Amino acid sequence: MSKSSITTDADWLHNPHAGELLVAEFMEPHGLDTATLAGAIAVAPSRLQDVIEGATRMDGELDLRLARYFRMSEGFFLRLQDQYEIREAKRTLSGDLERIVPRAA
Repeated sequence: MSKSSITTDADWLHNPHAGELLVAEFMEPHGLDTATLAGAIAVAPSRLQDVIEGATRMDGELDLRLARYFRMSEGFFLRLQDQYEIREAKRTLSGDLERIVPRAA
């Protein structure tokens, strides 16, 4: 019998979304503001700001532009977004997910 523990919201570590990580790990260290980065990757500053604020998700096109600019692998920023969404879904589903019995092979 497996033992499960209950984690409350207060116990959870902060789950940074792709926009937060973009600012903290890439923009701030390079002294970039939203307008400058948006101009460098040819997107509207409002589009970039929406991702930074978490109002919209990182998409494939923006990932490719950012990856090229920062010399990262294609998909890097999209994977940050995916990891954020998976963690959020796990938190939301918590008990429901544990009640699903895996299908036998």
